[in-house]
Order: sequence, then C-alpha cells, then structure tokens
Amino acid sequence: MKLSEEELNANLTKAKAGNQIAFSNLLDAFWNDVYGFLLVRTENENDAEDLTIQTFSKAFDKINTYDGNYKFKTWLITIGKNLHVDLFRKRKRSVLENMNYGNDDVIKVLDDAPTIEDQLIIEQNLANLLQDIKKLKPAYQRIINLRYFNELSYADIATELNEPINSVKVKLLRAKKLLAQIITAKPKS
Repeated sequence: MKLSEEELNANLTKAKAGNQIAFSNLLDAFWNDVYGFLLVRTENENDAEDLTIQTFSKAFDKINTYDGNYKFKTWLITIGKNLHVDLFRKRKRSVLENMNYGNDDVIKVLDDAPTIEDQLIIEQNLANLLQDIKKLKPAYQRIINLRYFNELSYADIATELNEPINSVKVKLLRAKKLLAQIITAKPKS
C-alpha cells in the first residue's frame, strides 16, 4: 500500500491522536521497507521480523516526537538500524562474557531438568500470567493464545482470524503492550 504525501500526513495526524486505523495504515505502507532493510542487515528472517515489530512499536510509542522535516520512512529505518545495533552489541557482549573464563574455571554441564521447586514456580507464574491475560479484551486474549500457546505463525493467525497479516501484527503488538501494562501495574508482593 503506497501513501501519497497528503495521505501520509493525514495518517500521521490521526496516529498522533491515537487512531488505531492510522497506525495500521502506516504499518501496511512501510512494513516492507523496514523489514527489507533489516533483513539485509541481519541476514535472518526471524531477527528481521522481530526487529521490524520492535521498530514499529517504538515508533508508534514515540509518534509525537516525529519531526515532519524528515521523511517518515527514514525515521523508521533509523529506529530499526539503532535497534539492530543494540541487538548486535548485546549478542557480542554475551559471547564475550561466555568466552571470558579463567584457567581455573571448570566448565560444567548442568542438568537442565527443573527441580520440583522450579516446576512449582513455573506453574505459579503461568497461572498468574493466564489471570492477567483474562483481563484483556477477548480479541486480544485470542491473539495472545494463538501466538504463544498454540504457537501459530503470523500467517496462520491471519488465516484463522480472516484478517490481513499486518493487522495481526499490530493487534498482537497492542495486546502485548496492554498485557505488559497490566503486569507492571500489579502491586509487588
């Protein structure tokens, strides 16, 4: 979907006012550009898709800071580039930390099986998460369940919901943000 300059400005104005359809229009219009850029940089489809989603998430969160003197596409790609650099640095640091062991250290192979205590904690955390998910609107509950519990791909979710794949991505992004707000708003015990 290509937007004229006039349509782009109208969608940006609506998005700044919180209009979800405008966000969806912007995502549809610029998804391929951002994804393509990140795919070339990462050479990995999963990383490119994750970074593209993070790019739009960050851009939509900070949409009011967008300066109209610059092209919107350039602004998005800059956000994506910065997120890729952050990911690269994080991975590089992790690799260096894992390689940085002394001569006296012994590398042990740990048993990956969770202890009974670990299993109880996992089950309790899952129960709490399910309670938090139930606080979302039904449409958001369904998309979270399809993606994370049924482990469906975006394409499969789009087919299941009979919606465009970009709408699924926006809806999932919104559901995750709302769920994060619910979780962080809970009093710490």
